[in-house]
Amino acid sequence: MKQKKITLISLILMIFSTIYGFANTTVAFDQMGYASIIWYIMGAVLFLLPSTLMFAEYGATFKDAHGGIYSWLAGSIGEKWAFIGTFIWYSSWITWMMSTASKVWIPFSTLIFGHDQTQSWGLLGLNSNQMIGVMAILWILVVTWFAVRGIDSISKVSSIGGIFVSLLTGIFAIASIVILFLNGGHLAEPANGIQSFVQSPNPSFQSPIALMSFIVYAVFAYAGTESMGAVTDNMDKPEKTFPKGLIISTVAITFAYSISIFLWGISTNWHQVLGGKAVNLGNITYVLMNNLGVVLGHSLGLSANTATILGTSFARFAGLSMFMAYMGSFFVLIYSPLKSFIMGSNPKFWPARMTKLNAKGMPAFAMWTQAILVVVLIFFVTFGGSDAQQFYVILTNMGNISTSFPYIFLIAAFPFFKRKKGVDRPFEIYTKRWLTDTIVGVVLVVLIVGIGFTAIQPILAHDYVTAFWTIIGPIFFGLVAWAFLAYQSRKLRG
Repeated sequence: MKQKKITLISLILMIFSTIYGFANTTVAFDQMGYASIIWYIMGAVLFLLPSTLMFAEYGATFKDAHGGIYSWLAGSIGEKWAFIGTFIWYSSWITWMMSTASKVWIPFSTLIFGHDQTQSWGLLGLNSNQMIGVMAILWILVVTWFAVRGIDSISKVSSIGGIFVSLLTGIFAIASIVILFLNGGHLAEPANGIQSFVQSPNPSFQSPIALMSFIVYAVFAYAGTESMGAVTDNMDKPEKTFPKGLIISTVAITFAYSISIFLWGISTNWHQVLGGKAVNLGNITYVLMNNLGVVLGHSLGLSANTATILGTSFARFAGLSMFMAYMGSFFVLIYSPLKSFIMGSNPKFWPARMTKLNAKGMPAFAMWTQAILVVVLIFFVTFGGSDAQQFYVILTNMGNISTSFPYIFLIAAFPFFKRKKGVDRPFEIYTKRWLTDTIVGVVLVVLIVGIGFTAIQPILAHDYVTAFWTIIGPIFFGLVAWAFLAYQSRKLRG
């Protein structure tokens, strides 16, 4: 049976589902108000756009490679650094799966009950944390079961996630414009000249250190495009589809972030809605969507009761959309990083079953092995008591910069990739050597400053334990990769 190929539209929706976070717009408005817009645009100009064009060149050139970023790195700077860089990257995604499998139930609860009730869940003597842990385990197993059935199911689910995020963004934008029109162009959060776009209304984000932490957050809100590299061999005309999909998505995501942040100011007065203690990073999206519905209801002249129902409905739809977005990104990321690592590296490093593909072209045994590892870790953290909870905190801290660390490898390797002779390059943007090296230098500075600040921020807050594990994360994962590589290389030589 012929395997279906990923089309341009499907790819754009997959990228949108994986990278664009509607919740990032609410967090940005909470932390910096209108002032966050300039930093999101700067993040796109200094990081997303140049790195995306580099990844587009990598993907188009290595269009038939099965290993995604592993193949990109191996073809540019050699197997050793490719193995170490990809292992650090892959390890951070394991941590991401653990946390997201639990977080996914917050929007689900909001969809069912109108607000987050996960902390009150319990069944058969299980407390709320244990209940969420069991549901997280079931989530991992169910997603893996569907994902091993082929790239077509992954593409469909992630595309549905992208559609729901687009719908949520569309409904939010239309409701905001209607409110603006009915209120005679009045903004709930006043825009008092240029100052509103450079200074945060949040007293916690007035210091240079807090501002720097937000800039890092804005830059890394765009992370994830490289994960699409593992599916280029499943695309229709990848040398054209991959670059087009990345470029269109880059423009759309940058525009969506910037406009969405501004639109929140139409319905939300920062001091009235966000200034209290009841709003946190876990519920802010649903608080703002609920407020949007209530304000729309009042603007339309509806009764207070009807406006409240409309607000709850908006919050529920946000819960549904966020749940579908989590599902869409999970289907991609439960497969793509693993495929890049296992299928890109030397097959002799692994037992034959790890690299064997099933009838649908999926490394099913490797995916189930990954699922078992994540399930065991979730079970240990959930039922292991306080020591296990501390272990989870350590794992999370170790993954803080491990996710973004391999970008240094990918960007630094690009000039070496450009210098390779005898390579077919069906898509090429960076044609001048001096310009390529300059842009690579700028992006590397942005990355190193961002990663460096993430590492030293806990030290500035005198949280030395978090600082230690944050810094040790990529070093530890890198040493594990180096030791495994040395052992396997020695074994193969012997």
